[in-house]
Order: sequence, then structure tokens, then C-alpha cells
Amino acid sequence: MDDFSVLITFAGGLAGALVFGFLAHRLKLSPIVGYLLAGIAVGPFTPGFVANHEIAEKFAEIGVILLLFGVGLRFHLQEMIAVWRVAVPGALIQSALSTVGLALLLHLLGWSWISGIILGMAISVASTVVMALVLAERHDLHAQIGYIAIGWTVVEDILTVIMLLLLPILFGPNGGADQNIGVVLGIAALKIVGLVAVVVILGRWVIPWALERIEKTRSRELFTLAVLVLAVGIAVGSAKLFGVSMELGAFLAGLAVGRSEFAARAAGDAVPMRDAFAVLFFVSVGMLFDPKSLIEAPLVIGMVLAVVIIGKPLAALLTVRALGTPLSTAIPVGAAFSQVGEFSFILGSVARSLGLINDAGWNALVAASIISIALNPSLYRWARKFSSRTAKHTPVVASPRPAIDPHRCILVGYGPVGKIVHRLLRERGAEITVIDLNLETVRRLRAKGFSALYADVLRPGTLDEAGITRSGSLILSADVEDAAEIIRQARLLNPELRVLARCAHLRDAPALRRAGATLVAAGEAEVGVALAEAVTAGDEMDHSAVTEQRETIRRSLYDTPQIE
Repeated sequence: MDDFSVLITFAGGLAGALVFGFLAHRLKLSPIVGYLLAGIAVGPFTPGFVANHEIAEKFAEIGVILLLFGVGLRFHLQEMIAVWRVAVPGALIQSALSTVGLALLLHLLGWSWISGIILGMAISVASTVVMALVLAERHDLHAQIGYIAIGWTVVEDILTVIMLLLLPILFGPNGGADQNIGVVLGIAALKIVGLVAVVVILGRWVIPWALERIEKTRSRELFTLAVLVLAVGIAVGSAKLFGVSMELGAFLAGLAVGRSEFAARAAGDAVPMRDAFAVLFFVSVGMLFDPKSLIEAPLVIGMVLAVVIIGKPLAALLTVRALGTPLSTAIPVGAAFSQVGEFSFILGSVARSLGLINDAGWNALVAASIISIALNPSLYRWARKFSSRTAKHTPVVASPRPAIDPHRCILVGYGPVGKIVHRLLRERGAEITVIDLNLETVRRLRAKGFSALYADVLRPGTLDEAGITRSGSLILSADVEDAAEIIRQARLLNPELRVLARCAHLRDAPALRRAGATLVAAGEAEVGVALAEAVTAGDEMDHSAVTEQRETIRRSLYDTPQIE
């Protein structure tokens, strides 16, 4: 594995993802479809450039770790615990029904029960990566739908870890003669409990202490590096020391950091790297697909795919509904499971190495994965629209996009100007969330009972965390770097937003207005207005004349082209 091979795989994979992702977007398909097609295009089963799958897979692992770390950051432990009564029995029942259903179908084709059950177990596991991205696209990731679905996949991950431990014992060369299944499962359970205990301790004491010291350096690079070390370090440590998956370790690491006051900033720092590497996950999946398998074993692929996109969602829907969840929630939860992903390949590859499934079974697993992942965004979108109709007849409605509150305001910066604005807004009964990069300022505001977020507004996700989609106003009280880009992003998230921005120089005002600012206050102009008022303070003018003079001066300053 030389350096050039690494670079060309990275560049070729991303370039292919960009081209096919763009084409998918133009065709009004999910970009995920484009990423999968890019993987097929650079894979070994199609002519032309062939990327190194092993290298692409390593890059993809980083993306998966960062994605699940980010998911864990945004989840609240209390809400996760609240859905366990649905997630635990739901995962067990749905996995059992999917496994038995596929085993029965494959047995009709002459497959052994063991092979059918193993392949059924593999396809019963959903891809957390796909699920998180699809749920986030519809604003359901941090709603009840998302909590149930992600909690469900955590249980599935634990079940998969148990299966990975049992398969070599039951079907390996020794046939379990010198290993006790009860002992192995007991040790695995102790390791998982030990991992959770370690992560809780880290999240309660060690991580906040370490991040606070990093924050005091005022170095963005060091803080970003610290977030990477936490995400990747805990994920790798979980796999090496506790025998669980790196994905589960990354999710738990996110939960630990998410309990601290650094959660929003950590999430923002992880997003840019996460998105780039997560794309390579889909590229690496596409590289596994051999188009010839569609011709060689169409019936097996059809059966597997039918269970994945019909059987699994139906089993999940009925299970969730039977456990007391409204139909408007049960339908999209079921649709979220109409795909298979990363753990399916791990379990399938182990089973293949043990001779439990043949090449036809492996190709059917890969084909079903590709097709189901490509269809999942559309299936979920359809289920979400259908569930919104049933919501009219149910007492609980999960709205994908919260209503905008005109009295809700996001205030960026809490310097001298920010303090004045904050006080005036409070006096008028506004609900304010302050975003600031001064940790002590955020702590003081929280101690007084005010909403405050320690985060960098320039990082993706910060405005989402502050509640931009349901806010009526955004106020940039500080002269923020790249303010125009912040305004553009805010407008994309909430087109009805009222944006008030501050800048130091008049020459910067036109760019902010073009970006979508409702009102721009330039320091130079406002000082000029104040001085003009002071000069004419002794003149005998009524209040309306003073106001008219002020606005005339202000218009002349803002409308006059500035010479560089």
C-alpha cells in the first residue's frame, strides 16, 4: 500500500462521489444513490479506474466513527432511556421475524436452515449511518422517531456483537468443544457494562476537565484535535479493550461528551470531517457490488430484497404499534429499517469465512444492501408523507419542522453591544439563546437562568443546535468573520428569519444585505449619526424633525458607494 495508491483512492472516490452525487441531486434522487453508483464505477467489477477497496474502507471507518459520535452528541440520555421500552423488545422481535421469514423463503429454494438463519440475521441489522442521514434530512433525528430508531439500532449492534462472538464458537474448527457459550456471553456482557461505566466516568469528570483546559488555550485547531482524539480514541479503545464495535464505542463517546457544556462546539468541529469521510462509506459499499450477480442469482436477491424493504419495515411497524406508539410514529420508524448496512457485511463476511453462506448468499447480501440503501430515502420520504395524514387521527403528532416563534431570538456575541440587546429583548419578553465562544460568559448566563450555547457560530450545526428553524430573529451583535456566509446558511435553514447584523465598516454593509440581512448597522455610520446629532443638539427642532434628520443622514451614509 504506497502513498500514491492512498491518495488516488481518496481523490478518485471523492471525485466520483461528487459527480454522481450531483447527477443524483439533479434527478431529484438522494445523493446517497450517487455515492453508491460512484463506488460501482470505481470498483473492480466495472471497466476503467479501479480504486483500492481496502484503503477506501479505512477512510470510511473514520467517517462512520465521526458520524455516530455526532449522533451521540445530540442525543439526551434521559430521552434514550425513555424509548428503551420500545427499542429493546422492538429490536428483538423485528430481528427474530426478519430472520425466520428469510430462512423460510430460502428453505423453499433448497437452502439449509443454518444458512438461511445466518443470512437472515445479517439482513435484520439496519445501517445506523444511512438511518442517521435519512432521519436528519427530514428533521426527525432528534424527534421521537429518531430516538426510537437509533435506540433500536444500538440494541441491534449489541446483538450483532454477540453473534460475532458465537459464530466461531458454534461453527469454527473446534465446534465449541473447548469453549463454554455461557462463559463467553457472560464475559461479553461484563465488557459492555465495563465500557459503559468507563464512558460514564470519562463523561462526568475526565472529558469536561480536559476540554476546559484545551478551551483556555483559545486555539481552534487544538480543540478540533481534542474532539478527534476523543471520538476516534474511545471508538478504537472500545474495540480493542472491550471487544465491542468501534461504531458503538463512538456513539457512547458522543453521549459522554454530549452531557458536557462543550457538546455544541464539539459537534460543530466534527461535522466537516465527518461529511467528507462518511461519503466514502457509501463509495466503499458500492465497490463491493458485482452487477453480474443480478443475472446469476436473481431469485435469491429478490427474496432477500423483499424481506429487507417489505418484511423488516412491516415487522418494525407492527411491533412499534403493538408497544403503544402512535401510528404516525410507527410508520416512519418502520420505513427507516428498510435497508441493511455496515454490520450486515461484517456478519456476512464472518459467516462466509466459516462456510455458512456461499458466494450466492454473499452476492445477494451485497446486492440487497446496495438497492435498499438507494431506495431507503425515497421510501422514508413516502412513509413520512403518509404518516402525516394519519397524524390527524392520532393524539400525538411529531412535526418534522417546528412552527416559527416571532418572540424567539438567537443572539450571536455577548460583548458590550450584545449585553444591551439582550437586556432590551428581555424587557420585551423575548426568548433569547446566546451563542458565544467565551466559556465563562456562557456559564454566567446559564447560572442566571438564561439560555446560552458555548459554540462557534461559523461551524455547521451550531445554528441548528440553537433552534434556528423555529426562531423569528437572528442578531449578529459582534463583527463576526464570514458574517455573510452565516446569514446565507441561516436563510437556507429558515427563509422567514429576520436577520439583524453588525459590521465595523460601511464598505461591508452591501455584502451583508445581499446575503439576506434585513437590517445592517455599520459602526462607522452609527458613530457619524451620533456625532451629527450631538452637533445639532442645540438647534430648535421638534422630535419629528430630529428623527427625519437622523434617518436622512443614515440613508446618505449607507447608500453612498464606499471608496476602498
